[in-house]
Amino acid sequence: MNAFIDKMRRRAGRYLDVRPMAVQPARGVLSLSFDDIPVSAWTEAGPILVEHGVLATYYVCGGLAGGRNMDLPQFEVEHLQDLYEAGHEVGCHTYEHVSTLRLSPAELDASLARNAAWVAERLDGYEMQTFAYPFGDCARTAKPVIDSRFLCGRGVRDGVNAGSADRNLLQAVGLESRRLPGYDLEKLVEETAASKGWLIAYGHDVSDAPTPYGCRPEDIDRLIRLAKAADLDIQPVAAAWRLATS
Repeated sequence: MNAFIDKMRRRAGRYLDVRPMAVQPARGVLSLSFDDIPVSAWTEAGPILVEHGVLATYYVCGGLAGGRNMDLPQFEVEHLQDLYEAGHEVGCHTYEHVSTLRLSPAELDASLARNAAWVAERLDGYEMQTFAYPFGDCARTAKPVIDSRFLCGRGVRDGVNAGSADRNLLQAVGLESRRLPGYDLEKLVEETAASKGWLIAYGHDVSDAPTPYGCRPEDIDRLIRLAKAADLDIQPVAAAWRLATS
C-alpha cells in the first residue's frame, strides 16, 4: 500500500501545482549535473570537464560529507571547495538526502535552511540557487517550498525541456549505467538543438565500473562532444535557467 501511495503522490507532484516557464534560449542548451557528490564525481569527472572547458552543477547534501552513500565514499569539504573555486555551480539536494515524500513542508524548509547554512559556512557565504529532488521524488506539497527558495527544481523524468516546462520539476536524463542503454543520445541532442530546448543530464559516481546510478568517464566525454558538435550552449543549471528564460 505504501508503494502505491508513493506512486500516487509522485504523480500528483508531476501534474499538480505546475508553474510553467517559457523555455526560449537563443540556441539549445545542455546542463551537466551530479547528485550527492560521490568522490569520483569530482576526481574523475572534473578533469573531463576541464579538458572541454565546461562547467557543471554539483548538488550537495551537507549531511553526506565525509560519509558513504550507495556504499561509495562521498565528497570531503575540500572537494566541495575545490569544485566551487573551479567555477562549478553548487546546488541544493536537501541536507540529509531525504525524499520530499517523507517530509512535511515545514520539515523540508528546515532541511533546506540547514543545508544552506552548512554550505554558506564552507563556501564564503555562497547561496545555492537551484535544487534537485533526492531520488527524483517530488511531493506536490514540496513544490511551493522549492519555488520560494530556488530559481528551479530538477527531477528525473526523461525528456528535453522545450517550449514550456514546470520550473519546479524540470525534466532530465540520467547519465546512469542502468539508463544509458535505453537512450539515443544523438537524437536527444538533435532534438534539443532543433527545438532550442534545454537538456539536463544528471549522474552520480564516475568510474570504469560504475554503480547502476553512475557512468563511465567516456559517457560524459561523448555527451559533451555530441553537444558541441550540435552547437549546444553548455552551462550549469542556474546559468542555463537564465538563458532559457531571458
